[in-house]
Amino acid sequence: MAEKDPNKGYVALLGWTLNAIDAAEQFDRRYVVVAPEWAREFAEANDIPFVGWDFERLNDRSMEIATTLKDMGVDVAIPLFEETVEWAGAINSVLFGNPRLHGQAVLFRDKALMKRRAQLGGIRVGIFEEAHDHSDVIRFLMRVNQTLLKLDGDPNDPIHVKAFDKAGCLGHRVIRTPDDVDLIPDSEFPALMESHLDGWEFAVEAWVWNGKVQFLNISEYVHLGYSVFVPASPELESWRPRVEEEIEKLIKTFDIEFGFIHPEYFVTSDGTMYFGEVAFRPPGFKVFELLERVYGFNSYQGLILCFDPTTTAEEVEAFFPKEVVDADGYAGCFGVYPRQRVVTELSMPEETVNHPYFESHELTSPMESKVTKRNAFGTHWGLVYFRGDDALTLRDLLAHQEELDFYV
Repeated sequence: MAEKDPNKGYVALLGWTLNAIDAAEQFDRRYVVVAPEWAREFAEANDIPFVGWDFERLNDRSMEIATTLKDMGVDVAIPLFEETVEWAGAINSVLFGNPRLHGQAVLFRDKALMKRRAQLGGIRVGIFEEAHDHSDVIRFLMRVNQTLLKLDGDPNDPIHVKAFDKAGCLGHRVIRTPDDVDLIPDSEFPALMESHLDGWEFAVEAWVWNGKVQFLNISEYVHLGYSVFVPASPELESWRPRVEEEIEKLIKTFDIEFGFIHPEYFVTSDGTMYFGEVAFRPPGFKVFELLERVYGFNSYQGLILCFDPTTTAEEVEAFFPKEVVDADGYAGCFGVYPRQRVVTELSMPEETVNHPYFESHELTSPMESKVTKRNAFGTHWGLVYFRGDDALTLRDLLAHQEELDFYV
């Protein structure tokens, strides 16, 4: 455990993730973890500073966590998961005496409000609407395809339906026909509907301090929901100047002074860049861990640094490496989902484990033999990690994993 500097900020980590806790332990800032009660026993047994809180509970006691942390002397709340972004905004509005921080967090959580704010800032987005029931989705599907001058018998262009406030691929459906609409459960409404954008989809991770980007990574999706690697290939990195322009526009539009943003973009074949969405919390698919593998810096500590109001310019300057040139190769991971409906055991493909780029995996034996039908994009069963010197070799390798069976 690193010695804590009482002159530096005292941060609250909202959500439970051991990698973030370990990073805070090894950093010079005081910290406390705010997480559900199920984590208390482990936290107390391992001397982890802990405050229990149920993030799903919204009632007249919701203000209590903000006053509790303020009384403890906490300077800032840092969201680690999508479900804690709005809580962090509410808490920070109290800690900083700035009610706008809660409103800003709501923009990050509500995808329809987010898109409207982006549009107001002159950021290019696709066509979108809100859906309150199944008929709204069918009407939007028909209207989009009518706009595209589709004739009777032509296959529809797909639309995307996304839950308002879920992270990443969760609650994301691709709709092509009215029959697809029937598969959406009532519980997923209201939702955001978007036109389909054909193009290269990628993500950005940007650490922001004093209203300026301190480190910007471009994560290359090989296949959304399956695989990603960092830094991006030279081909995608050639877009960096344009990406930096868009990120600056995003920071200005959303009034971001500090913290971390994780937006997604599309580049179409004619070179037009479209904004997808932006999150105010760490990305999924262990991208923070991948970045540490090639750059050597701890992304969670960078998160604490950029949120802490006591951080100095000298600290920020010394902490972050130089993008791309300081990277020691490329690191990526693949999310495994069984391809068969019935499985009995984990069986790592020999061509995967024998590949020189293979590093490790976190797959476990199946708990049951029947594989549930993948809901929308679904949730992977675990990640397989790779690292190597050539971006294109890694990209092909990650794509090839989709053809292999890890569970038989």
